[in-house]
Amino acid sequence: MKTTATPTAASTVTVHPAAARGHADHGWLNTAHSFSFADYYDPAHMGFRSLRVINDDHIAAGRGFPTHPHRDMEIFSYILAGALAHRDSLGNVRVLSPGQVQLMSAGSGVTHSEFNPSATEPAHLLQIWILPRERGLTPSYTEWQPRADAADRAKTLLISPDGRDGSATIHQDAVIHRLRLKAGETVTHDLASGRGAWLQVIAGELTFNDTPLAAGDGASTETAGRLTFTAATPVEALLFDLQ
Repeated sequence: MKTTATPTAASTVTVHPAAARGHADHGWLNTAHSFSFADYYDPAHMGFRSLRVINDDHIAAGRGFPTHPHRDMEIFSYILAGALAHRDSLGNVRVLSPGQVQLMSAGSGVTHSEFNPSATEPAHLLQIWILPRERGLTPSYTEWQPRADAADRAKTLLISPDGRDGSATIHQDAVIHRLRLKAGETVTHDLASGRGAWLQVIAGELTFNDTPLAAGDGASTETAGRLTFTAATPVEALLFDLQ
């Protein structure tokens, strides 16, 4: 009798290599696009569920994005190095430091600018766009601030629909965790049926259900169950759990 092999956990993970990302160097901005964005278009990489943009941005000293409009998008920046000066039409004026998250719900329409305020040091951040649960929402702004008791946590909640545990609030059924793992450390995440997970590796090397990944790689799964992440080197990554 013919038998069919049961797929291993690793076979359910789809890898999106760092080298396959779109790339643009504008002099003042050096950026890599995980999904189609601006002049980079790849019909195979238009997003993952409600996740539409992951841009890995390096911004030169004293440069940035002048005031421009957005609507009907949840936009957040995760600061990796340097600083980011944010100003928007809601009246928010902030300078964000590494480890901080700022999330702007563009809703029915908002304008903002983002600049590197340093005269000498570059800034490095991830800018991420997620579709909201509905169009025409009232624009809003929220932040996540690192807490001293969370500095060494392997898995930390950054963003959630209800702002629980001090997380920034998003208008979508999306939960985003930061992973910070020491070499040899393992953390797990339970993915519910009907949901999808995307992992964006910021630094280091790890395995995602035994699939090896390195800095800049993305990986996704839509297979429910326990996801396991084990660091080969010190790792920082963002984990998206999406409806």
